[in-house]
Amino acid sequence: MAAELRSPLILDPESEGDSAEGEDIFTGSTSPSEMDSTKISGNSSKTNGIHSDDEQDIFAEATVELSLDSPQNDNQTKPSTAGLTVTVPPGSAIQSQTKVYQELYLPRKFKWMVELEEEDQFDVNVTVTEPEKVGDGMAAYMAYKVSTLTSLSIFKRKDFSVKRRFSDFLGLYDRLSEKHSQNGFIVPPPPEKSLIGMTKVKVGKEDSSSAEFLERRRAALERYLQRIIKHPTLLQDPDVREFLEKDELPRAVNTQALSGASLLRMVNKAADAVSKMTIKMNESDIWFEEKFQEIENEDQQLRKLHAVVETLVNHRKELAMNTAIFAKSAAMLGSSEDHTALSRALSQLAEVEEKIEQLYHEQANNDFFLFAELLSDYIRLISAVRGVFDQRMKAWQRWQDAQTTLQKKRENEARLIWANKPDKLQQAKDEISEWEPKVLQCERDFERISVTIRKEVARFEKEQIKDFKSRIIVYLETLQNSQQQLIKYWEAFLPEAKAIA
Repeated sequence: MAAELRSPLILDPESEGDSAEGEDIFTGSTSPSEMDSTKISGNSSKTNGIHSDDEQDIFAEATVELSLDSPQNDNQTKPSTAGLTVTVPPGSAIQSQTKVYQELYLPRKFKWMVELEEEDQFDVNVTVTEPEKVGDGMAAYMAYKVSTLTSLSIFKRKDFSVKRRFSDFLGLYDRLSEKHSQNGFIVPPPPEKSLIGMTKVKVGKEDSSSAEFLERRRAALERYLQRIIKHPTLLQDPDVREFLEKDELPRAVNTQALSGASLLRMVNKAADAVSKMTIKMNESDIWFEEKFQEIENEDQQLRKLHAVVETLVNHRKELAMNTAIFAKSAAMLGSSEDHTALSRALSQLAEVEEKIEQLYHEQANNDFFLFAELLSDYIRLISAVRGVFDQRMKAWQRWQDAQTTLQKKRENEARLIWANKPDKLQQAKDEISEWEPKVLQCERDFERISVTIRKEVARFEKEQIKDFKSRIIVYLETLQNSQQQLIKYWEAFLPEAKAIA
């Protein structure tokens, strides 16, 4: 059996039910006489294109190949939606059927594309506040207050709060990912674990780095939940509602594998498993191939930019520390200076440098929380996007495996007929009848996840543009305000410097 991927005939979602009833798009509207002339006959499996051995071969005079890898497809039709291409011998009867199909279905817009153009409105707001240490020593953990304000009817109350520990957030991701990732939905990943940061908190070492770590985690958890509730499918998941509403949750277990680098290793392991498939996927939809390459490139660029921004944060912190040292030195020099005007000017200079030190600290925090954390979030989100592409490949592999099994069953039936063994023939027919719907279901699963991924990637890109735009505007405003404040400080100091005589 050929190991070539046939592109799913992705129609408008509204018409999926009709196609499931079993009408071949190339033969459904053809009269019996036309079918005889083109030697195309109906079959019991309908949409999956599988025919029994004793039926007439529909490819005797016309060949339909759903693939985008052949250069000759460039001269054929290029639909703008699902990436369907049809390669047929010139002048064949089936060409007219293909043309009718293209005119009827390809110009139609997917319902989800129309919905995507409308602004998503979810009247629910979730905040994560008040990190609180619970317990002592290495058994201690941090609990966070998760507050929800909403008017949606899916919730029992309008305003409520619960306490959640970090492992609860990881457990939520584990359950959502298990249910939705395999269907093509992009589940936002949680923030990374930090062994060093939590160890400092557990042993009770209270310093600026511990406070910064807690604020960083709190903000990351809040963004994680906000991304979940913005997703219409995830918002309606019972586990999400239970996480936001239920006072006590079962203790989340096996969350070690979901932390930090472990999450990335899971994605890479899944990608390796896909690459080792027994049948290589011959991508028939150029959209998926190009989009996956875009995602790979974006991942690399985000990681490079994130490393540069982290260097910038460290540079500003170092600049703030050196500015503080300079301010102290200027103050000491001013106190030892006999010249009154010079002494006053040096003291004023020390005060200005102290204010500038504070500005540098604030800007370093803005660099980190507004920009570096945004990049970190999207590096994890890009990994989730790559994950759903891997799930699509697995769905295709299941389809191919089912087709291979069915082909073997048909070959076995043919051998039994040839060997004239009627006692085993009925069992062979039963096995074929059992596997035909399995093949059809696998094909539909592949079509469904392909449509879902297109929708999810479009939604992801839309949210990404909004996030980067809003965050960069705020970031630039903080830079502008910082520079304006810096100018005011120097303008106020300038008369003191000129007063030195």
